Amino acid sequence: MAYVQKQGINGPIFTLIALDSHNYPTMGDVTREKLIQVILDAQLPDGGWNLSGENADPDMTAMAIQALAPYYENAQVKAAVDAALTFLAGVQNDDATFSEIPGTDASAESTAQVIVALTALGIDPTADSRFVKSGVSVVDALCGFYVTGGGFRHTAGGDLDGMATEQGYYALASYYRFV
Repeated sequence: MAYVQKQGINGPIFTLIALDSHNYPTMGDVTREKLIQVILDAQLPDGGWNLSGENADPDMTAMAIQALAPYYENAQVKAAVDAALTFLAGVQNDDATFSEIPGTDASAESTAQVIVALTALGIDPTADSRFVKSGVSVVDALCGFYVTGGGFRHTAGGDLDGMATEQGYYALASYYRFV
């Protein structure tokens, strides 16, 4: 567990996602129960999570939700995830996008992570009123980052970006699988 936590909360989140991606066995002191507890213990008072600093951010919050989604039936997990959804709905931009840090430029990656989190919970990101702003869904908002010819830009005025493209496509794949 000490090694898994070297990156902060990022490590336990992605370890749990990886383990659950194919029901892989755990080893040593790294168990699903411990990973879940570490993630729950890192939740901030506003309902979100962060990689560093004091304020929650949509990216880490959405990734924590993704990791916890298979355990949503657990009352403690459900309460934490429900608080995180409230946090996300509260920091969504008026154009239905999300920013890496609330109050900064919106990014494709933050918007994509929220789509993956919602679909992991069985929530329709095109129809749930918490994530639709002025008739624009979070999926519509992600498509606003699309670059003609293929790929996504990191921010609205930016150029084609590899990470934005990767996350944009897997968010669309997640939505496609949900549908």
